Amino acid sequence: MIILGLDPSLTCTGWGVIRVEGSRLSHIANGQIKTNAKTPMAERLAVLLNGIAEVIAAHGPDRAACEEVFVNENAKSTLKLAQARGAVLSACGAAGLTVNEHAARLVKKATVGTGAADKAQVAAMIKVLLPGVQLAGSDAADALAVAIADAHLSPRS
Repeated sequence: MIILGLDPSLTCTGWGVIRVEGSRLSHIANGQIKTNAKTPMAERLAVLLNGIAEVIAAHGPDRAACEEVFVNENAKSTLKLAQARGAVLSACGAAGLTVNEHAARLVKKATVGTGAADKAQVAAMIKVLLPGVQLAGSDAADALAVAIADAHLSPRS
């Protein structure tokens, strides 16, 4: 099974693709899709949608996994995150992928062992779980963590 993990953000959406064979995990690819803050919102969302559509076309995942939305103290930031998630999830839906959603604390607990892990701890554990992986950045590491958590938390299908 091939799982696409997603860490949506309007500024930089991370993605990671892993293969799951029994209890064995292997890295396929990872990356980040960045948008320009000076570009109109509709264009930024189109960049995310098209970028994820390209990842799906290139790697043919069987399903996707995404971090659940969390509410920031800043309502404007929460709204921007929700819009980015909408673009990313739309790309998955258009490709016919099932998308499992997981809370960020659960993803961290499943990969690092503590729900309070920081980005550096997540990246370090990804390098342990996927030996030889070259991370495109911290958002890509987070996306791989989502994929790994999904492999452990969701039923195989």
